[in-house]
Amino acid sequence: MIDFEKAALLKLAPIDPRDIADTVGPLIIPGEELRAAFKTVRDFVVFTNKRVIAVNVQGMTGKKKDFTTLPYNKIQAFSVETAGHFDLDAELDLWFSGLGRVRFEFRGRSDVRGISQLIASCML
Repeated sequence: MIDFEKAALLKLAPIDPRDIADTVGPLIIPGEELRAAFKTVRDFVVFTNKRVIAVNVQGMTGKKKDFTTLPYNKIQAFSVETAGHFDLDAELDLWFSGLGRVRFEFRGRSDVRGISQLIASCML
């Protein structure tokens, strides 16, 4: 499992959700849709209309993967910090009951406002 308490993920960059559909496809339930995806060097995060799926790629070959599901209905609060002129990174903090705060850090060109709208529409 990704250790959400000790450190944030590396900076996430947007990717096409279709690029990782084969990897997370077996986890997707009927009625669930991939909405956005972001990737670091090896790990990635997928936002669906029902949850966040964080994928931690492990080992030298990358065949071993840890999938962590974070359902929107367990979010108690969230915060978005957009990129600025000098601070080019954006951040998304989610507070989950029973887990605490989870932080995702995005490269400046990521649409964190769109992600916050997705989360709000799914949890409210």
